Amino acid sequence: MTHSDGTGRLTTHVLDTARGCPAGGLKIELFSVDGSARTLITTVRTNADGRADQPMLEGTALKPGTYELVFHAGDYLSGAGVELTQVPFLDIIPIRFGISDATAHYHVPLLISPYAYSTYRGS
Repeated sequence: MTHSDGTGRLTTHVLDTARGCPAGGLKIELFSVDGSARTLITTVRTNADGRADQPMLEGTALKPGTYELVFHAGDYLSGAGVELTQVPFLDIIPIRFGISDATAHYHVPLLISPYAYSTYRGS
């Protein structure tokens, strides 16, 4: 899907499937990946709707390549009052993906619970 003005963007959204609500306040880091090197691009916290207030990348900042979103699910779940084991089953969730078309909208949502997660390329 090409963005209407011809510039691409990367967005994300986090839903807490165990509690049935958006995951507000969850820390997300975005890295660019080149071989074994990872470079931090930005760090955000999700808003009350489980989204970043702005696209993670957009326009000329969005380039073809490999990226990684790192979701700090353990801190979020613990802060939300979810009872976790001493060593949480899920803590840091990295999702590595590729962008091939800098004019497209890449939406990488995360659905989380203490014992499972899923993602997909959304719209």
